[in-house]
Amino acid sequence: MSELQQTASRLHGTAAVITGASSGIGYAVAQALADQGAAVALVARRAEHIEALAAELRSRGARAEAFAADITAVRGESLLGRIVDQMGRLDTLVNAAGVMLVGPAVEAPLEEWQRTVDLNVSALLELTHAALPHLREAAQTSPRSVADIVNISSVAGRSAYGGAAVYSASKFAVTAFSEALRQELGSEHVRVSAVEPGAVSTELTDHIRDGVRQANQNWYASMETLQAHDVADTVGYIVTRPRHVAVAELRVLPTEQA
Repeated sequence: MSELQQTASRLHGTAAVITGASSGIGYAVAQALADQGAAVALVARRAEHIEALAAELRSRGARAEAFAADITAVRGESLLGRIVDQMGRLDTLVNAAGVMLVGPAVEAPLEEWQRTVDLNVSALLELTHAALPHLREAAQTSPRSVADIVNISSVAGRSAYGGAAVYSASKFAVTAFSEALRQELGSEHVRVSAVEPGAVSTELTDHIRDGVRQANQNWYASMETLQAHDVADTVGYIVTRPRHVAVAELRVLPTEQA
């Protein structure tokens, strides 16, 4: 088997769930894992986006299914159950859905804070909780004998930033949860990883409120930012390591970002 064929089949026989798959990092992760042989379940609110991505991946020979859902409004157990029923198994969960509603705390609508916690923390916890029985089983039955949870955190989950108080708090929670869960599940060969990107060119900055958005976008424009596929490459590296290798935490930054 050629090196290219080996790369394309590293995840053959496995199934991955990717949240936030309609754009940005989640979209790129779905492409990366499908290219490595995984069947992918695409989860996002925008049905037309994930259905188009599923069709594209199928045209390249991958198995891909779209599951339109607002993960802050559905029961994680019900959604994961439906996905596993259709996909047949679950080996990898990538929690990529999130928002970055930054701005001064004294001017912030409380709704922004609640939305940040609901999506970045609560929905991630609920989906992970629902996925654990399936992942533990996969680690025992998969030919690879390992399963993975990859949580997309942020550099703001390692260093707090003024003007991003609740966003930083939400990502600190993701990073801490990932490490604690890793320690619990390692003996069962369920690996848990936190990926902490710096500035990535995605739709995230479009959702920042007026009066704050332009300054944030100007900061992004001051450097050559990461692209979504750069983070997806990182996720692909993590989940294709041999069974005895776990990548607990990985920061990936634009070269020019301080």
